[in-house]
This record gives sequence, structure tokens and C-alpha cells, in this order.
Amino acid sequence: MTLSETARERLADIVALQPTKNKELQDRWGLDSGSEVHSYLETELGEYYYRDDDSLIRATEEAADLVDVEPGVEDDDGDGIPDRIRVPELQAQAFDVLAGPDERSQSVVSVLQALREAHDVDPSADEVRSALRSLRRKGVVETVYRTVPTYRRTVAHDDVAVEVVEG
Repeated sequence: MTLSETARERLADIVALQPTKNKELQDRWGLDSGSEVHSYLETELGEYYYRDDDSLIRATEEAADLVDVEPGVEDDDGDGIPDRIRVPELQAQAFDVLAGPDERSQSVVSVLQALREAHDVDPSADEVRSALRSLRRKGVVETVYRTVPTYRRTVAHDDVAVEVVEG
């Protein structure tokens, strides 16, 4: 299925905003009703989206690959730095405790200890590593290679709105 320019842009919106609702897409696309959103989704993007168990709209993996947009990342001004990210709670917590752009990067174990202290959670080192890698793919964390891979934010806390979504 070949997509029009408008359809590709709207598909990119779904990927970036997911999980999302008809109302959010209606506002974003300037449509008059949620019914128009539903109709557009069904006729133009039917094979590229689905509704999850909570009836929220999500893009398929194929859709994300097709538009080359990282899920849950919004870059409104197009400068390559996300303005908003939608992430599971552990990623939001890791972003919160992680060293800033001008600070010394932290190992996974250091981030794990900071998470335990600041948020009273006890994830595994693998869960923390996965969260940091996901944040790196979203463009808000970088890897610094020292004796072991270490991580730090590429942006200040205040430069990115972090929204927690159900993972």
C-alpha cells in the first residue's frame, strides 16, 4: 500500500504520540470529530495501526519502520531534540536520576542505586540497562564508553516534558 504525503505525516503522528486517542489526533489533524479520525484511520491507515486493550491507538512495528520515527517522541520545532517523550515509569525515573549533560556519566549500577534511593524501586540491572538504551534511542540519553558503558542525559530536565504511559 502506497501512502500519500498526508497519510505518511499522519502515520508519523500516530507513532510519535502513541498511545493516543481519537481526540488527540482530531486536534492534531484539524478534523471536526472523532468519527472523522476513525474513518481516516480505517480507510487510509488500517494496516498500520491497532487499538490496545485500553482502546488506545498504537502504530504497528511496520508503521514505525516506514516513517522512521521513534515511538513516544515529539520534536515540535524539528531541531532533533525531543520536546516531549512518552515512556514507561522506569524510563521516566531513570531520566530523572541520570546525570545531566555537563556531569560525569553513570554506570548502570550507579543509576540502579540512584533509582533505589530516589524512587524506592528495585529493578534489575538488565531492566535499568534496557530503560537507558530506550532513552538513548529517543535521543535524550547518550552512552559514554569508559571501562564500562556509562550514560548521561543529552538535555536538561526542563528541556523535555516526560509523560509516563503504561508500558
